[in-house]
Amino acid sequence: MGDLDRAAKAMEKAGLAGGDAYDLPTSKKRFPDGAWYRMEISGVERPNVLEAVIDEMRKRNIALHRMISVVMGATLLDKQELKDFAQMAADAKLEVILVPGPRRAWDIGRQLASPEGALSGIRFRGSDQLKYVTADIMRCIDIGFRGFLVVDEGLLRTLNKMRENGDIPKDVTFKVSIYAGHASAAGGQLLEELGAGSFNPLGDLTLPQFASIRQAVDIPIDIHIILSESYGGFMRFYEAPEMVRVAAPCYFKIEPGPALAVGPQALYKPWVDRQMLANWAREKVKYACIIHELIQENFPEGILSKQGPEDLAIPKP
Repeated sequence: MGDLDRAAKAMEKAGLAGGDAYDLPTSKKRFPDGAWYRMEISGVERPNVLEAVIDEMRKRNIALHRMISVVMGATLLDKQELKDFAQMAADAKLEVILVPGPRRAWDIGRQLASPEGALSGIRFRGSDQLKYVTADIMRCIDIGFRGFLVVDEGLLRTLNKMRENGDIPKDVTFKVSIYAGHASAAGGQLLEELGAGSFNPLGDLTLPQFASIRQAVDIPIDIHIILSESYGGFMRFYEAPEMVRVAAPCYFKIEPGPALAVGPQALYKPWVDRQMLANWAREKVKYACIIHELIQENFPEGILSKQGPEDLAIPKP
């Protein structure tokens, strides 16, 4: 037996596929409501942006499920803005995944900004930084939010321990960001073991790679079907039917634009025009409609969750 075969056998014993799933098997896993896929709108930065999303969702009669919100950092919304946000989302039966702050990019350390330092990832520096971000999460939980974006695996483990200890409510969920950089079944299993509710692998994976992740991981996979120019600028709408088939249950992440959180063109900054973000959010809802139409035309067996399934982390204001 050659080394590749030995490695594949060892991986299979460890609970992974022995390689990428080039046969593209149909996933047998589903959301609790039996659906194959759901829709996620990213960059819902302020209450007026959420208001635009809800209005467009109703005009187009498309079910939306998850809002990745306040990517600039929830610290930068005051309590009344957060309360209004939570109430609107609850009324519309939308899950909100808040992005807490502060985080490493706000710290005084500049290794992250250096060419080699950037490779070390967005991780929290010291116990005070962990305390600050945990305090921000607790602040938002008190207002009623039940979902949070996490990049740092150490923070994920800590938050999961707090949830087990009763310091964080049991119904709070943690979604792992694309910025964590995971791209394999092994990474997905690790995050699942640490308490992640779903995870967002790198966006440029192939269908066989997504399929191999699905074989080993039970939590939903969050798939970027359109991603900003700063991240490669791809649009994979026509792959959506096959993505649903091999990767269910999955969320489709809709995140176009010049840049997300980094650089002068970044959309998710506190100084970006509110109305522009609201207008852009309406385009994202339109893209959700297009994606849904393509799936139904080419893989009608795939079912989209209806509005407000019970397992969503909908705010409780």
